[in-house]
Amino acid sequence: MDLIKRINQNFQDSISTKQIAAEILAEPIASAAQAMTQCILSGGKILSCGNGGSAGDAQHFSSEMLNRFEMERPGLAAMALTTDSSTITSIANDYSYEQIFSKQVTALGQHGDILLAISTSGNSVNVNKAVLAAHERDMLVVALSGKQGGELTSILSPSDVEIRVPSDSTARIQEVHLLAIHCLCDLIDYQLGLAN
Repeated sequence: MDLIKRINQNFQDSISTKQIAAEILAEPIASAAQAMTQCILSGGKILSCGNGGSAGDAQHFSSEMLNRFEMERPGLAAMALTTDSSTITSIANDYSYEQIFSKQVTALGQHGDILLAISTSGNSVNVNKAVLAAHERDMLVVALSGKQGGELTSILSPSDVEIRVPSDSTARIQEVHLLAIHCLCDLIDYQLGLAN
């Protein structure tokens, strides 16, 4: 197969998925950004988690919050639960891999905080356990998902926000997740600018 043709097809598939997603996801992204901004203004923090590429997205989000996105501002309270290898491996070793995020949410999460839970399929057991732990801590959940939403969809509460990418391709879902994260960062900065 012609490599250039294949590259162009990947670009076209990504563009098409994003165009469809823009219509479906604008409202939940806006709702999530409003909730996140209120969380920050109220002194709360945003915890994030995911596996593999979604772990990278969780870290990407927290770095944009803690450092900066596209405008100068003080750092915002956010933490990826995917980065502390000693904590993750000790929980996995002493308990189970399924609890690597939930135990951190239980220890670090507080009423008024938000969990950003990222799973392309919605069937990541450790992410779903983190969602349940967040609910026990009276935290709102913002879920980045895809495909049919998986188990994650069924455990979200009515006050949670699901940003579900309308695609069955993991690559396309992850591409839209990154764009959604950048939208969240932009909207948080925008709202904080209006609040000052």
